[in-house]
Amino acid sequence: MYTTIIRTIITFFLIIFTMRLMGKRQIGELQPFELVVTIIVSELASLPIVDSKIPLLYGIIPIITLILLEVMISFIQMKFEKTRILFSSHPSILIKNGYIDFEEMKKQKFNIDDLLEELRLEGYFNIEDIEFAILETCGELSIIPKTELTPPTKKDMNIHCTQDTLPLTLVVDGKIREYNLKLAEKDEKWLINTIQKQGHKDIKDIILALLDCQGELYIQGKNDSKKQNNNQEKSNKNKGKKQ
Repeated sequence: MYTTIIRTIITFFLIIFTMRLMGKRQIGELQPFELVVTIIVSELASLPIVDSKIPLLYGIIPIITLILLEVMISFIQMKFEKTRILFSSHPSILIKNGYIDFEEMKKQKFNIDDLLEELRLEGYFNIEDIEFAILETCGELSIIPKTELTPPTKKDMNIHCTQDTLPLTLVVDGKIREYNLKLAEKDEKWLINTIQKQGHKDIKDIILALLDCQGELYIQGKNDSKKQNNNQEKSNKNKGKKQ
């Protein structure tokens, strides 16, 4: 029993390490070769756990080999463009200028019902409204509507606006996130002063401090929700008395 637990723990951390090396992608966004590696790794990882007679190394060595192979293929793809087509294919245009390319649909084994479903999910119900529909290498459908149907931007309307900044979490559960504080070009002294100005005595009492796109600091303390509930109850009682 203890052997199985130890094997499971080792395999768990090995799989986490493998997924980190493969990058931050969802299953639906994996390239074909990445999906193959993921499936094989999951099978190899389960073998030593299910059958204790199989040496743990028989699972670890193939997994490490696959990791190295995946990293090597990714590196080659970055350096040589032709290998990208070999391992990941290339995007395919299924709709062009409001017309469906049925030949390309056949090549990609993509039927008309699937195409219409994808368009509806994106909020498009008329094929003539589509300038391009591109089937990406990860299987997702990118839709570009015709220019006259795209909503106007502030630039189109000559509206001057300031550039928003990246929203950053500065405090979570009473702990300061130093890295984000540096990105915001702020220091701990500024953070403490700002929090105190909003009526909070200690950073440990803060659930969330978020610096938004406009540079304003949103703060929620541990007792804020309780105060809000109490105020709501008082207002409800007062309404009941008036009635």
